Amino acid sequence: MAGITAADVKALRETTGLPLMDCKKALTECDGDQEAAVQLMRERGAKVMEKRAGRETAFGRFGIFANFDPGVGAMVELKCESASVSQNEEFIQLANDLAQQLATGSSATTVDELLGQPSSSKEGMTLGEQKDELFNRIREVLNVGRMVRIDQPCGAYSHNATTVAGVLLEVEGGNPEIAKDVCMHVAAMRPAGLSTEDLDPADVDKERAILREAALKEGKPENIVDKMVEGRLRNYYAERVLLEQPFVKGDKESVGKFAKNNGMTIKQFVHWELGSE
Repeated sequence: MAGITAADVKALRETTGLPLMDCKKALTECDGDQEAAVQLMRERGAKVMEKRAGRETAFGRFGIFANFDPGVGAMVELKCESASVSQNEEFIQLANDLAQQLATGSSATTVDELLGQPSSSKEGMTLGEQKDELFNRIREVLNVGRMVRIDQPCGAYSHNATTVAGVLLEVEGGNPEIAKDVCMHVAAMRPAGLSTEDLDPADVDKERAILREAALKEGKPENIVDKMVEGRLRNYYAERVLLEQPFVKGDKESVGKFAKNNGMTIKQFVHWELGSE
């Protein structure tokens, strides 16, 4: 190892984030050439990654980017093997970089297309290279899952506690703070759809039949049962439909009324939870 100093090893360690002994070995094999050593370690990391590719990635988070002006929003699912890595600052940065590039870069429709685009935080790197570099540092499989882009004003919220969830909300009017409040409501209350029209008609008909049978068993006259059922369906809708749900920050008004009172129209929402496709 003549000519290779401790400073050389330290410099490679700072570049790659890999153990000192691995850095020392790579420099020795590359006669002290830093760039060649970095390339060698990347190649070795790629081989390790290939061997581990089938491992389960049950943890992770959602990278989110949202902007009102110009209107655009994106969300990307980034998965890993352990809960601790999902809290790693570089992992969080990668998730957010993926979402930002999806929202602001040239349109990517596949994961491979997105990974081939430049990173916003790692100058001179693609997102794929950023991902591979992080794998080399932590030696855990990283998988990019679902991704979505909305080319309209959006609010966003991510929840990374007991349940890992991400919400993207397309709106018209209002402001980012109001939109975020609704996103937080979606994460907490998990609506099945935006409006009653979004519910499965078969599920609604089944609930209507149950309510009708219950009303008849109560001895209600048949000529008013159907009106009663439609009235009671409002409670069913209030449990499952975003615009009808009581707003969590003040249940005296529905989410729809809260939005309207703040000059905002909700157009659509995307709500993902990790582990639930």
